Amino acid sequence: MKGDVGGKMVIKSKLKWVGLVGLVLSALSLFTHFLLARYSSYTDVESVTSTEYQAITIFSWRPIFEADLSPNSKLYRRLWGPVRRFESLQPHAKPREQYAVPVSESDRFIFVRIRGGFHEIRSSICDAVVIARLLNATLVIPEIQSTTSSKGISAQFKSFAYLYNEDQFMAALANDIPVVKTLPKSLKGARRKKEIPSFKVFNSQSPYYYLHHVLPVLKRHSVVELVVSDGGCLQAILPPDLEEYQRLRCRVVFHALSFRQEVQELATKILHRLRAPGRPFIAYDPGMTRDALAYYGCAELFQDVHTELIQHRRLWMLKRGIVKGNLTVDSNARRLNGSCPLMPEEIGIILRAYGYSWDTIIYISGGEVFGGQKKLIPFHAMFENVVDRTSLTTPWELNKIYGREANLVDKYTKTPPSAEKEMKYESWKTSGQRPRPLPPPPARPKSYNIEGWWGWVAESDNEPESTVIELRTNAHKLLWEAIDYLVCVEADVFVPGFDRDGKGRPSFASLVMGHRLYQSATAKSFRLDRKEVAKHMEEISDHLYEVNQTWIKSVRSHLKKSLLDGLTEESKVSKSLSFLSFPVPECSCLRSESNGASSYASASQLPAAVKTARSCPAWMGKDASSRPGEKENDDDLDEDDSGPFSLFFRQSAGSSNRNTASSGVRGGGEMMSSKEETQMEDQEEMEGGD
Repeated sequence: MKGDVGGKMVIKSKLKWVGLVGLVLSALSLFTHFLLARYSSYTDVESVTSTEYQAITIFSWRPIFEADLSPNSKLYRRLWGPVRRFESLQPHAKPREQYAVPVSESDRFIFVRIRGGFHEIRSSICDAVVIARLLNATLVIPEIQSTTSSKGISAQFKSFAYLYNEDQFMAALANDIPVVKTLPKSLKGARRKKEIPSFKVFNSQSPYYYLHHVLPVLKRHSVVELVVSDGGCLQAILPPDLEEYQRLRCRVVFHALSFRQEVQELATKILHRLRAPGRPFIAYDPGMTRDALAYYGCAELFQDVHTELIQHRRLWMLKRGIVKGNLTVDSNARRLNGSCPLMPEEIGIILRAYGYSWDTIIYISGGEVFGGQKKLIPFHAMFENVVDRTSLTTPWELNKIYGREANLVDKYTKTPPSAEKEMKYESWKTSGQRPRPLPPPPARPKSYNIEGWWGWVAESDNEPESTVIELRTNAHKLLWEAIDYLVCVEADVFVPGFDRDGKGRPSFASLVMGHRLYQSATAKSFRLDRKEVAKHMEEISDHLYEVNQTWIKSVRSHLKKSLLDGLTEESKVSKSLSFLSFPVPECSCLRSESNGASSYASASQLPAAVKTARSCPAWMGKDASSRPGEKENDDDLDEDDSGPFSLFFRQSAGSSNRNTASSGVRGGGEMMSSKEETQMEDQEEMEGGD
């Protein structure tokens, strides 16, 4: 009997071991299949040689390419080549006049608290440095309000250091102003007691204001606090005798304001992964933020719950005097007037019309695309390789730049019960014998799914206050925009969908274009005329994807003109609001050829806003990159395609020949004959360049 029981126990134990081994083998099999599926290369990609290219398949982006365009072809040079007229324009922000070295021991201190988004913070820091130089004061490292510890961020960062490199900032400005990390001990106590005189400065204050209102107070108290909330606290255009202060702005924003190491490393990784396939890429900033849409009255472009959200924000702006006008406006009229952002679908159509193929790599920047991913569906349909920072990074890489953050649990504020309810509860406790009815359960706090359908819109006129988690997310958005900023500056082509913020001032896209103009003027940045683009879109509104040759030529002409004419418009409109959006000619110079003549981009060929730049100093050398015979050939690129037009949408493998990637399509799939293509190319060549 005992033997039978022992045998059964042995059999059961063996079955358990067999089952356990089977589970382990199954898990290993699934893990192996997962790795093979993730790391296997695609047969669609013909040339995959480098391990770096294969490494990007571990992310959600799996690049798909078909036709490879030769870098020596005229079409490639037209789409991706430099704007050769700007070859002689070089960055030069060093002092040019007599520039005194700052006093090492200054007894005057300026402390700045900055509120706002990424572009507002960047502009405000730049202006704070100029003001400190103007008042001959020592600048305390500015405090960025949205990155303080009270917003739930990691304790290892102190405000400014959450976004920027403090040591680099201080070292780069050593010859401009004294910079310290904190106030002296003798003044810290006064700040804690709020005894420091404070000025709430508004956007575009004049130097006169600081010299005649702030400086006397600074001399009396040795320290003043500036509270900046409007993005920039000094006027963009300074008097001619303060031109050196404009160059100081450039040194601050383009050299001293370096992002902290973790942010730069992650941005470098993203750039490496974007360039791993060996192809150039476009950076596209939609600029579709809720505040901008509300400010310009573009609510009716959505026709869903987002319209109510925009209108709610516009009402809030009207009550505070941020925007003037009526609550309800004609959004379509605003769009035709160029006051609304270009939708991703419109950007996709004009890029395809210009000649960019369906397999072009496009990086979408911006912390918010208001309207959700559904607004990007047509754009994804036109371009296969559309990516952003989330598809090129892993979650742990993003978490690394945040630092160690505490786990936050939103605690709703509990209002004290009313006296009547308190009396009822006490009477229930002292009532007669049990059983008696149970008291009603406490009311649950009101909560809304903020990231979902914004339930509060239908139930309340007041937007709920931001939770601690949302405040932390706002701080994270600064890091996201910093990464996007670095990627956009280094992109081969930059396309803005909108360049204004929720206060009518230059936004993130304007800062990017200003940085690109300073750092590499020849890099393509399409400064689109939204009014002109809206006019083109109206012409094909009834047959959006069935365009003719005349329309395509008109769109191409506009995009090519925007590379030059857009600078003129930018200098008239944006520069008066933000110097950083157009830092030339103050921070640039024109380099001459070795023979003494001006380079390919002669002064007569440059826009009026650029040609006034001074000649580069001798130590910068001569421009030997241009050759005498290049001008005529480069001008031919303006109208020559060297190839037919591409599809607006990628053809399915079964509907047509997969290998005809360079074949043009008109309409929903009607192939354009080679005779029509040749006629169109010949006609463009006969019309000549700009």
